[in-house]
Amino acid sequence: MKKIIMIKIPGCPYCAKARKAIEELHGEEKYKSVPVEEIDETTQPELAKPYGKDYYYVPSLFIDGKKQFEAKPGMDYDTIKAAVVKAFDEALK
Repeated sequence: MKKIIMIKIPGCPYCAKARKAIEELHGEEKYKSVPVEEIDETTQPELAKPYGKDYYYVPSLFIDGKKQFEAKPGMDYDTIKAAVVKAFDEALK
């Protein structure tokens, strides 16, 4: 199983939607053990820096340094959750 890295910033409504999706998925048997490390771009810039060239918007999800998802302005919860599910499935491979 691979770890998901989520780049986020405080107060981001799309990050909140991704966090909600992650919490819901962690409640499911299939996904409960998928590790997710959250990196706050504003308070942990040194940890976010290696991913900086590969994203503009947050949240962005990475597995093994490869971007799995990058939110875009206007995305709704269902779209974000579907992308989080896809990343979780990739982490399980």
